[in-house]
Formats: sequence, structure tokens, C-alpha cells
Amino acid sequence: MKQRMAGSMTAAAATLATVFSLAAQPQAPARAQNDANARNTNIGLYRNQPAPPTGPVVKLPDGTVDLSGVWLGGGSSDADISKALKPGDKLIMLPWAEQLVKTRKSKEDPEANCLPAGVPRGSPYPWRIVQTPTHYFILFEGNIHSYRQIFMNTKHPEDPDPTWYGHSVGHWEGGTLVVDTIGYNDKFWFDYMGHPHTEKLHTIERYTRTDQGHMSIEVTIDDPGAYTQPFTTVGRATLMVGQELLEYICQENNQDLEKLEGPARGPGDR
Repeated sequence: MKQRMAGSMTAAAATLATVFSLAAQPQAPARAQNDANARNTNIGLYRNQPAPPTGPVVKLPDGTVDLSGVWLGGGSSDADISKALKPGDKLIMLPWAEQLVKTRKSKEDPEANCLPAGVPRGSPYPWRIVQTPTHYFILFEGNIHSYRQIFMNTKHPEDPDPTWYGHSVGHWEGGTLVVDTIGYNDKFWFDYMGHPHTEKLHTIERYTRTDQGHMSIEVTIDDPGAYTQPFTTVGRATLMVGQELLEYICQENNQDLEKLEGPARGPGDR
């Protein structure tokens, strides 16, 4: 983040220098300032970022949508998954799951302990999709600098070993990438509130690049071991123009854990 902030400050300084230079020309200052404002925006916690493009999506030679680039955002609310439901859907926990949420502590959150966040929980850090003919990969900057692999146009194994990110298979439905995942372990939390799941969890993610700079993400969650019915969460991601993933190792400087107290809750008690 420091490098991104430094880059933003450098870009801002260059922009200011240009504005001051143009100030000597009576006809230019207003237009220069408007152009500078149009080029910069805030994306999540990142300030003064280049505005994402809004043109039509680009397709790869095989006709599928190009999802490459560094993105920020996700398919749910990392604070409280129940706040990101598709209109009309309801999140109803089984009694044991509801009781568990009431007893969980913030310091017990696997994400706070530098473990994977799972699906569909996001993070304030960016991520990247890499597409190949047989595999898609999602690379995460945050937490443990981990990745997911999506096996394209194939089937799940009959009995996959439970893992943090499960076993994912993908295919295209028009301009939407559909990712079907089973084989999760029961360790990660859906959010800071501590919503749980079991190894029966089955997710279906839908990634749709609505224009060059924006992506809609829907995640259908079906876990009869913890919830009375399936539900779908919705979210969006924004392209971070000109950015690259930085190395971030949570375990090296995890100072927040010792400060976490009280029941599980979202940042700022959201």
C-alpha cells in the first residue's frame, strides 16, 4: 500500500505542477483542474487512483471475456454477509449455527490469524484473475498471498479432500464466468461477524464484466448443514488501472490480533 500511496503522491505532485504551469495561461486553469479530477478517484481504501475505464469489454481470441487486470472488491460484505443479499433472499441459520455466531470472538477469526478468507469473503486488498485455456487462477495480495485455481470445462472429483478454497470448476455462460465449488473445509468464516458453514457448502459464483472497469459478482451459497435454504450475495469489483499486486505477508507483522477484543463484529462495529 505504501508504494501505491507513494505513486499516488508522485502523480498528484506532477498534476499540481502541470496546473501551476498552466495557471500563467488565462484560458487553461479550469480545464486542467477538471481533467485532473476526472483522472483520479478513490477505490476502496486507495486514494487518488486513476479512474477506471468505462468502454466496452474486451474479448480474448477464443471469444471469452478478458477478465485480466488488478481488481478491488468482491461478491459479498466482508463485515456481515447478511448485508449483501440479493433482493428477496433470506439468510436463515440452523439453531446450532445461530448459537455459534453469538459466542464467537473477534480474535478467533481465521482471517485475523493470517489464514485464508475463503469464499465469498473479500478483503481490502486487490486480486488478479489469470486466464489460460485449461485453468483460471485468482491471485490474492492480502492475507497469506494465496491463490485459487479453477479447472475449466471439467468435472469435480467424486470425493475431493476438504480445503480452504475447495475444488472449483468453471465454464462460460455468454459473458459470465460461472465457477462451481465444492469440497470446502469448515474452518473459514463468511465474514467478521462469524457466520459459519460446514463441509456441505456448495457455492456458485458468477463474474460478469459490465464494462472495462467494473465487474459484478454474485455468489449463491448452499449449505444445508448450517442454513435452512440457499441464498445469494451480490457485490462489485473495480479495476485498478496500472497497478500490480504487491508482496504482503500477514504473518510477518500481524499486530492487530493482540488488540482484538470482544465478540465477533465488523470493522467499526458494522
